Amino acid sequence: MLDMKWIRAHADEVQAAADGKKINISIRILLERDEERRALLQETEEGRRMRNTLSADIGKLMQSGDREQAEELRARVKQLNEQLEQVEAKLADVQEEVTRLQWLVPNVVSPDTPNGASDEDNVELRRVGETPKFDYTAKDHVELGELHDLIDIPRGVKIGGTRSYVLKGAGLLLHRAVQQLALDLLLRHGFTPMEVPLMVREDALVNTGFFPTGRDQVYELEGEGKWLVGTSEVPLVSYYADEIVDVQKPIKLAAVSTCFRSEVGSGGRDVRGLYRVHQFAKVEQVILCAPDAAESERMLQEITGHAEELLQLLELPYRVVAVCTGDMSQKTYKQYDIETWMPSRGAYGETHSSSNLHDFQARRSNIRCRDAEGKLAYCHTLNNTAVASPRILIPLLENHQQEDGSIRIPAALQPYIGGAEYLILPHQDEENQK
Repeated sequence: MLDMKWIRAHADEVQAAADGKKINISIRILLERDEERRALLQETEEGRRMRNTLSADIGKLMQSGDREQAEELRARVKQLNEQLEQVEAKLADVQEEVTRLQWLVPNVVSPDTPNGASDEDNVELRRVGETPKFDYTAKDHVELGELHDLIDIPRGVKIGGTRSYVLKGAGLLLHRAVQQLALDLLLRHGFTPMEVPLMVREDALVNTGFFPTGRDQVYELEGEGKWLVGTSEVPLVSYYADEIVDVQKPIKLAAVSTCFRSEVGSGGRDVRGLYRVHQFAKVEQVILCAPDAAESERMLQEITGHAEELLQLLELPYRVVAVCTGDMSQKTYKQYDIETWMPSRGAYGETHSSSNLHDFQARRSNIRCRDAEGKLAYCHTLNNTAVASPRILIPLLENHQQEDGSIRIPAALQPYIGGAEYLILPHQDEENQK
């Protein structure tokens, strides 16, 4: 969590970040409670010091045979103990309140983060690629998935309830292909691939900044004291918790994992198809680097570039937006989202997110490094979605559909699905065989 001295010196900035991120906390109350905590702590320490002094005096009096005065001091010690119990109980209550508030304190935001209330206020930075123009009635990904027998949502719902699906045949192959393409890309950029736990302890979610504010988005394994992660960012960062790491060269980690999110608060939104589902797969990139603002900014541009490279390999039009304060989470210092063109929506839809957290996660996770002078400092952490599927299948199917119903496979993906250039309909395959 942020250092209390720093919070005290930057109270207005921290409160502005909390207000912008819609986190219900009063920094003034936090500082008042912390003052109360420090006063009670001082009172407790003074009471204990006095008790120790009196106890030593009692011992001396007993040795000298002055039992009467020793008994008087014992009475004073008893009274002092009763007072200490009351002060210590009050201190424990105040400390609990201070800790609860501290966990809610957000990361401040970068000077170039736009102000805004929601994703509608995010600021477009650039567009890449041309959006397709269809001179025929284009189909959405659900229709294309059914035509090609790639997606079965009704049976998915029958099995798992709302926001569930089944990928089959070439649908599964595409799902796996985009993940492997992303992983291979990250390997070329020096990332270490990892298989990590997807069931994590509560402290992993607290320390990485997903709790307490995002608790309603995470599935709990009742009775286990564990939760299912919504991103492998959690175990990747937690891998180095309570350690001193060497970041003379940035530590670059990547994981391919299944992810789970409850999507609380999204009722009625994006209910059709694969856009907002409870279970999905993600290739995540995480970086730990030196606690230097220029260095972590460079890393932010780099990991964002990797996601853009992936979209260019998939031959998909996209745009990059600077995320505003009202669309940011508690932990984020600076964030970009990448939105890919989805013809069925007639708009760009978010497919990637890229964040610089400065030392927010490292403080909570106690991940330190040595600075240029050899002193211990908290390192900076960053994360980015290299690809998330099946959401990426929406633009992949819709943008590359052909008038005859076939779907063109981008050249970069073809080696991962047996070299096929197109997904063709069954009747087309029969005609080709004739």
